[in-house]
Amino acid sequence: MIRSMTAFAGTEVEIGNLTLTCELRSVNHRYSDINIKLPERLRFIESELRTLIAGKISRGKIECSLNYKKQAKDGQTFIVNTQAVAALLSATDAIEQQMSAALSFSALDVLAFPGIQQEPETDKEVLAEAIIDLVTQALAQLHEVRGREGAQLKLLIEDRCFKMQHYVALASKRLPEVLNSLRRKLKERIRELVAEPNFDRLEQELVLLAQKLDITEELDRLQTHITEVLRVLNQPEPVGRRLDFLMQELNREANTLGSKSQDKDMTQISIELKVLIEQMREQIQNVE
Repeated sequence: MIRSMTAFAGTEVEIGNLTLTCELRSVNHRYSDINIKLPERLRFIESELRTLIAGKISRGKIECSLNYKKQAKDGQTFIVNTQAVAALLSATDAIEQQMSAALSFSALDVLAFPGIQQEPETDKEVLAEAIIDLVTQALAQLHEVRGREGAQLKLLIEDRCFKMQHYVALASKRLPEVLNSLRRKLKERIRELVAEPNFDRLEQELVLLAQKLDITEELDRLQTHITEVLRVLNQPEPVGRRLDFLMQELNREANTLGSKSQDKDMTQISIELKVLIEQMREQIQNVE
């Protein structure tokens, strides 16, 4: 099944006195582009997360944001850095000696000073295991969302393919009429210009002209490419790039069909084909 490159997923877990949250956002991109946003405390696991995400998602611009917040637990006590307190008070005494009037401050002011309170250390291995599990869950959610959106994209692309097959069939049916009409118009025109036309020579010229204007090969290739698109849509691996290539080939054949057209109905068929191809191309830009 095909998958969309646009999706969002978020997960949360508690470990010790920390609540970890992970958010994954993905949008379409020609290649794989992974951007990881981490607080400094969790920077140690960035490389492992990048490898994990790259192993699960082959294409798209992925943004992984990981954050944490501390939670107050029952029986939790403050851990005070006594050395930092002593250094702070010593510096304060030195400053007050140079002041005309000393300013009072409370113990709470001291606690609010950076570096005074110490956070309880969480074992890095335990923390890393929890983060990997958290991101893995988020990736599973993202994968599911991308799959659901991909299923909708598949329906839209299949619908366009079936409409294209209809127009290819119309063109194949119309082709003999176009060639007969061309032969008839040329004969009438030559009768107007030449008193005794050489119809044997005329038939030779008509054969050469019909070969130049023959669109049988283009119609066959259109049908082949459409069949290939429908086959690729059911492949289990990522197929976005292959579908993008097939859109280029379809567009080339539709353009050739239009350039060879000597009939207004054929011209209209070519236009309708190119409209459908462009609609598919826009959707395929978002396929992994």
